[in-house]
Amino acid sequence: MLNKVMIIGHLGADPELRYTQSGSPVTTLRVATDESYTDRDGNRVERTEWHRIVVFQRAAENCNQYLRKGSLVYVEGKLSTRKWQDQNGQDRYTTEIRADRVQFLDRRSGGAPAEGDGMGYAPRQAAPRPAQAPRQSAPKSRAPQQDSYEDLGPAFPSEASTMDDIPF
Repeated sequence: MLNKVMIIGHLGADPELRYTQSGSPVTTLRVATDESYTDRDGNRVERTEWHRIVVFQRAAENCNQYLRKGSLVYVEGKLSTRKWQDQNGQDRYTTEIRADRVQFLDRRSGGAPAEGDGMGYAPRQAAPRPAQAPRQSAPKSRAPQQDSYEDLGPAFPSEASTMDDIPF
């Protein structure tokens, strides 16, 4: 079975960072994707689809720090539907994309996210972390945690300068 989503779109609002009760960062993004087509009558029709994206751990903090309303992003993840109850006890459902990868596509000429460059980039203040009990140090033989963010390289081969030697 496969549950995979890939979108490229613009943020419709600044990222919203919060922390779980255990202190793990979670950022919510609202991303818009556009499509246009010509209907039967020859009229141009434009449609915007809004996506709720949830990002966890270090990637969540990076998104909160470097992304702003209007930022262009590539998101890769999976669809997830949550059930919850509203104040009246009615069942409600939310479908969102749980991001495995978020790549910032707005870049400064140096290739890194810019700080204060007029494109909406300026480091933001992180939301305060909730008070929690001190953690005990983990044994050194423990395997790396899932929350480390792995850079998987460019989203598109045309962005890679070392792709010239591919045999096809």
